[in-house]
Amino acid sequence: MNTLKDAKIGKPVKVIKLHGEGAVKRRIMDMGITKGVDLCIRKVAPLGDPLEITVRGYELSIRKADAEMIEVE
Repeated sequence: MNTLKDAKIGKPVKVIKLHGEGAVKRRIMDMGITKGVDLCIRKVAPLGDPLEITVRGYELSIRKADAEMIEVE
């Protein structure tokens, strides 16, 4: 299983599935990260957390823990 955390910087990926339960999964979906959407990692903070991604035409920062719940191809 490939997760967003393992994706390379600058390489576009597609969301396959969201893992997680309840409020955490809902929060990720509310940010625009849903099944089938394309996204790309733009930058990673110096200590590795958070990640800055581009999704649906805007920039978004998410924690590594949340990125592990996003399965991509």
